[in-house]
Amino acid sequence: MAGHSQFKNIMHRKGAQDKRRAKMFARLTREIMVAAKEGLPDPASNPRLRSAMAAARVANMPKDNIDRAIKKGQGGDADTVFDEIRYEGYGPGGVAIIVEALTDNRNRTASEIRTAFTKHGGTLGETNSVSFMFDRVGEIRYPLKTAADAVFEAALEAGADDVTTDDESHIVLCKPDQLHAVLGILEKKFGEPQSAKLVWRPQNLIPVAAEPAESLLKLMDALDDSDDVQNIAANFDISDDIMARLAS
Repeated sequence: MAGHSQFKNIMHRKGAQDKRRAKMFARLTREIMVAAKEGLPDPASNPRLRSAMAAARVANMPKDNIDRAIKKGQGGDADTVFDEIRYEGYGPGGVAIIVEALTDNRNRTASEIRTAFTKHGGTLGETNSVSFMFDRVGEIRYPLKTAADAVFEAALEAGADDVTTDDESHIVLCKPDQLHAVLGILEKKFGEPQSAKLVWRPQNLIPVAAEPAESLLKLMDALDDSDDVQNIAANFDISDDIMARLAS
């Protein structure tokens, strides 16, 4: 299990489905609100909002919820202001971790993140203490039902740097400032993607043994439990055998 895999396997291990769904909707709502607040409410003219709405639709978020989030972002909820904050640190096994948050209370979020790291054998560092081990890239995901060769050819013609495939998606990678240009071209050919966003992609993965892996996964769970956390990136690699042992 690689650290940049969106932690879907972790999420499948924990909690009730309704709880996961509610947490996902809360994160999507915040992203839509921030995107709508910083740009136009028309997704055609606001790439970040278009990407956020696409992610919400993939998650089967009701249209009414999406519309309410846009209205709140445009001023209907003027008392709520979300700050974008990045935390960096090390987890068990020397794994580098980046946590991105949207919060209306910096002190609360900082306390939650620091507590999670400390409780589960990690160390919270300064900004840029681990980000040099990651590349900031644009990532566009299309479902496997889309032909791999077609995605590959169209993506490279659109200016993407690489296309890979995992168990769930075709993944198009590009430079951060090319994300929305590449997305616009691919949307015309393949329609709306599963997701399109900027991500931290690890340059190298660190193999993690069973004992630190257990503590590391608990740390990831604790970070994910924070309502303010939007994204987590890490450079770990846990073997299938170890994952099976920890799950048993």
